[in-house]
Amino acid sequence: MNKVKSFKGFNWIGFYTLYSKEVRRFLNVFAQTVLAPAITTLLFYIIFTISVDRSYLSTESFTFSQFLAPGLVCMSIMQNAFANTSSSILISKVQGNIVDVLMPPLSEYELTFSYSLGGVTRGLLVGLSVSIVIYLIVPIQITNLFIIIYFALFSSLLLSLLGILCGIWAKKFDHMASVTNFIILPLTFLSGTFYSIERLPEDWRFFAYLNPFFYIIDGFRYGFVGVSDSNISLGIFILAMANLIFLILTIYIFKKGYGLRN
Repeated sequence: MNKVKSFKGFNWIGFYTLYSKEVRRFLNVFAQTVLAPAITTLLFYIIFTISVDRSYLSTESFTFSQFLAPGLVCMSIMQNAFANTSSSILISKVQGNIVDVLMPPLSEYELTFSYSLGGVTRGLLVGLSVSIVIYLIVPIQITNLFIIIYFALFSSLLLSLLGILCGIWAKKFDHMASVTNFIILPLTFLSGTFYSIERLPEDWRFFAYLNPFFYIIDGFRYGFVGVSDSNISLGIFILAMANLIFLILTIYIFKKGYGLRN
C-alpha cells in the first residue's frame, strides 16, 4: 500500500473519488438500498403499533407510535451504514478488485474516511427516507435537534467503521452473515427499539445497560420525545469514545494491510 501521503498532505482528490464511488455504488440500486429498508421499517412500525399493548408507553407528551418511530429510524440508520461498508469491502475482496483501491496513492486515513463517510451517507439517507414515510402516518415531534443530529451522525459512523473491520476480517459471505445475524441484529433488536427497558425484570436490565446500542437508540429517541431510560451525557460519552477507538483501529488495520494484501 502506498504511504507517500501523510495526514498533512491529505489526498482530497483521491478521498472524494473513492467516496463518490461508494455513494454511486448504492445509489445505482436505489430501490434496493434506500426504498426497501424504508418499506421494511414501515412494516415493523405497522405490526408493532397494532400488536403491542400501547397504553403503558402513552403519556400526555407522546403516544406509543411517537415513542416507536425514532427507534426504528435509528435502527435503520445503523443497519444500513454497517451493510454499506461491510458489503463494499467484502465484495471487492471476493471479486478480486480490491487491488484497484489499494494501488492508488491513498493513505490509511483517506481509505478510512472515504469508506466510512460512504456508509454514513447511506445510513442518513435511509434514515431520512424512513422518517418521511413514517411522518405520513404519525406526526414526528422534535425536542432537541442537536441530540438527534449527534446520535444520527455518530451512530452511523460507528457502524460504518464496524462494517469496514468486519468486511476486512470476513473471507466469505457466510462470515458476514454470521456477524449480522448473531451480533448486529440481536444487539439492535434488544436495544429498547420496541420497548422501554423499564418493562424488563430487574435482573435483565443489567444486560440492557451493557448493550452499547441501547444508549444509541435511547439517546436518539430522547431528541424526539424528551424522555430517556439512561443518562444522555453517558450515552454521548460512550458513543464518542467508541467512535474514537474504532476510528484508530480501522486506520491501523488499513495501515498494516491485514486481510487485504493476501
